[in-house]
Amino acid sequence: MDDQKRILLHTCCSVCATSPVERLLSQGYDVSMFFSNSNIFPRQEYEVRLQSARKLAGLLDIRLIEDVYDHESWLHHIEGLENEPERGKRCIKCFEYNLRRAYIKAQELHIPSFTTTLSVSRHKPSKVIFSVGERFRGFIPIDFKKQDGFTQSMALSRQYDLYRQNYCGCEFSMRSAAR
Repeated sequence: MDDQKRILLHTCCSVCATSPVERLLSQGYDVSMFFSNSNIFPRQEYEVRLQSARKLAGLLDIRLIEDVYDHESWLHHIEGLENEPERGKRCIKCFEYNLRRAYIKAQELHIPSFTTTLSVSRHKPSKVIFSVGERFRGFIPIDFKKQDGFTQSMALSRQYDLYRQNYCGCEFSMRSAAR
């Protein structure tokens, strides 16, 4: 396999990973999923989402790399932005935290490029994600919403019987979803 076709896919959850993984595989990429989500709260929710990512990786026969869960480090990173609205400055800092983790892991594994499943969600502005990602060498800005990616991810998640959450992940988005 051409080394340039190796890619690390930051995976926020299994649902959002479905259509991006299929698209990347169809384009000839050697995909490794990277589950790095210290923003997820509580820990039990993190574990359920990780189990679902493991299930998807098994179904698609691709590698899943699991980052350490360090919610305290993530809280420190977004400190002062706890009361920001969804899609605000806290989310930008969260993107930065997770994309930096993906960049570091790609470097460690000598994988030349990485991208993120975050762009598949209708709730996440791809332009903002890409402006954060471009700070890191090897980041490829792929808008997985295009080509009906979000709708496909919903259909595939039902087909694969994957866990579907009702909030982004952090305790602050959980509060917003409860309103």
